[in-house]
Amino acid sequence: MSARIIDGKALAAEVRASLKPLMDRLLARGIRPGLAVILAGEDSASRAYVRNKVRACAETGVRSELHEFSGDVAESALLERIDALNCDRQVHGILVQLPLPRHVDASRVLESVSTAKDVDGFHPHNLGALAAGRRAIVPCTPAGVMRILEHEGVPLAGRHAVVLGRSNIVGKPMALLLLQRDATVTVCHSRTQRLADLTRQADILVAAAGRARFVTADMVRPGACVIDIGVNRLADGSLAGDVDFAAASKVAGLITPVPGGVGPMTVAMLICNTVDAATRSGGGRGQHESAA
Repeated sequence: MSARIIDGKALAAEVRASLKPLMDRLLARGIRPGLAVILAGEDSASRAYVRNKVRACAETGVRSELHEFSGDVAESALLERIDALNCDRQVHGILVQLPLPRHVDASRVLESVSTAKDVDGFHPHNLGALAAGRRAIVPCTPAGVMRILEHEGVPLAGRHAVVLGRSNIVGKPMALLLLQRDATVTVCHSRTQRLADLTRQADILVAAAGRARFVTADMVRPGACVIDIGVNRLADGSLAGDVDFAAASKVAGLITPVPGGVGPMTVAMLICNTVDAATRSGGGRGQHESAA
C-alpha cells in the first residue's frame, strides 16, 4: 500500500482564492481587513513563519503590519502595544508570534488581546466557547486540519480519531473539533501507556507531539488517514514532521507531508479568521466563521 499524499499547499491556495467575493464586498464598504503581527526576539523559525503569513496577506489583499521587538523587550511594552492595537479600528486581527522571550509571561500577553481580534484563537474566552459548543474563533492549525479532512472526504462520524498532544493551541481544540463532528476521540500524551496499541486503532491519526519522526510505521493502522502537524528542525537544517513519513506512507491510506501539508493550511485559516473578524467589525458575518 502507498498512501495518497495530501497537497496542503494547493488546498490553501483554493481557500485563499475563495475569499475574493467576501474581500470585494468588504472593500466596497470601505473595509480592508488588517492583521497586526507582534514579533519579539530573533528566533529564525518565527521570522520565517511571519514572512509566510505576511506574504499570504499580500496575496489575498489583507493589509498587514509587523511590530518587531528585541529579545529583551519588557513585557509591559508588549502589553502597551497590544492595548493600542486593540483600540485601532484599522486592525481587525492581532497575532502574537510564539514563542515569546522566556522572561515574558506568554499567557498574560495572549490574554491581553481583544477576544474579537484574537485571530489565532488562543484567548481563554475563545477556547472556552469552543469547548462549550458555542461560536468561536477556532485556532488556525486545528481549523486547517478540519478543512483538509473535509476536502479529502474523510468520514468522521463514528470513526476513531487519535490525537497525539494535548496543548491548548493544537491538541485540545483539535480533539474538540473532531468530537463536534461525532468522531470518537482519544487524546494521548507523554504519560499515555501502550501508546502504539492506541494509535493502531485510529482511523484518523493526528500527530502533534513535537518530536521528529516520533510516529513510526508500526504505530499506524493500515489505510488510516495520518495528519502530521509537527514541524521539527533537524541538525542538517531540514524539516521533519512528527511522523516518519517515508515509512508511514507505505501503510497509511492518506498522509500529509512536512513541509507542504498542514502548515500552508494554518496560514490560510489565519487569513480566513482575519477576514471574518473584519466582517464582524462591520456588522456582518463572515462566511468562513466556524460554528462550534
